[in-house]
Amino acid sequence: MQHDNDNTPTLISLKDACRLTSMSRTMINRYRSEGRFPIAVELGDRRVAFVRAEVFDWIRSKIASRSKVAA
Repeated sequence: MQHDNDNTPTLISLKDACRLTSMSRTMINRYRSEGRFPIAVELGDRRVAFVRAEVFDWIRSKIASRSKVAA
């Protein structure tokens, strides 16, 4: 688990990325293919993970863009 004072990158599974973003695997994979989601880290045959901080940055950017649309 990554702590606030720990700079070590933490990888999360596709399942965890789905849970954090409230998006389906299909939608995340579509966004990935369109370059609209953080780039996955290839771990092996049919296994990928995401850098936790990058997923949280992506979520923050979605929240920030919400304010721009409402303004």
